[in-house]
Amino acid sequence: MLLKLLFSTVICAFIGWITNFIAIKMLFHPRQPLQVGSLTVQGIFPKRQKALAFNLAAVIEGELLSHDDIRQAMHRPEFARRLKDRILDGFTDFLSKRLGGLNPMIAMFLDSAMMDRIKGLLDAEMDRIVPGLLETATSELQNSLDLRQIIQDKIEGLSMERLEALLMSIMAREFRFIEVVGAVLGAAIGLVQGLIFL
Repeated sequence: MLLKLLFSTVICAFIGWITNFIAIKMLFHPRQPLQVGSLTVQGIFPKRQKALAFNLAAVIEGELLSHDDIRQAMHRPEFARRLKDRILDGFTDFLSKRLGGLNPMIAMFLDSAMMDRIKGLLDAEMDRIVPGLLETATSELQNSLDLRQIIQDKIEGLSMERLEALLMSIMAREFRFIEVVGAVLGAAIGLVQGLIFL
């Protein structure tokens, strides 16, 4: 009697585990449509990769990363300051090394006092120019960069092997948990069933 109860519990636990294991595998397999009588069997992700790519791209653009996010990042004061510093460094380098190297007379006029005055003028001018430059850059990005289409193309371009490897690396523990839950629920059902029929 105890053996029957144990046997029922173990068999149902195995059924619960194997059912969930197969369900997880069927997310990706079979990769190509397989005809079984009048039924066509194909993994969910291979069958719906285009729809998945479209919907995921829409969610990412709508909820996670949009042109407004890029605009806000580019208009942060620290970003503008770093850009201004890079422009000033580049222009100073151009004046002292390249322009000064063209002619000894030019180099003579570009002494440290003159360079400091030029840098002071440029610094004030950059405060006026950089915001407009950033606005132009963000507008150009918005007009030329279709985030949704880029994300969609990237997902559609992933091979199923790569997509499976990515999802498995991200969700391996969750998939294992689903299998274990299937085994535990199966064991509970088997135990209850065994108790009812004894």
